[in-house]
Amino acid sequence: MTMTHDDKVRGATAHCAKRRYAILALLGLVTFFGTALAQDMDLSDHGRKVAHRVMPSYPELAKQMRITGTVRLVAVVAPNGTVKTIEPVGGSPVLLKAAEDAVMKWKYAAGPEESKELIELHFSPE
Repeated sequence: MTMTHDDKVRGATAHCAKRRYAILALLGLVTFFGTALAQDMDLSDHGRKVAHRVMPSYPELAKQMRITGTVRLVAVVAPNGTVKTIEPVGGSPVLLKAAEDAVMKWKYAAGPEESKELIELHFSPE
């Protein structure tokens, strides 16, 4: 049996819809579990002051898909104020790389010991 053009279009449309639902489900799970992980982490009580902040660039894919939202990260900050590592704890995977790249360039005020800082970055196309 040969598929008609209409059958091919219907099949492609159904495939795209399934893909969109799968992506939305994945984003929901990442956000839910990321929030739960953030609550279990041992973070500094009052936070260290950011001496130099680099704002993240809004990813082109996020612009095209009109994705907005908040990315939550935990940064491990060395006593000298440099960001050593970053752990994502919530937000869209599409926005995550831009957030991580920016925060790795941040510089905090020096402190007596290593600390963990919770960071929230808000993404919007404007």
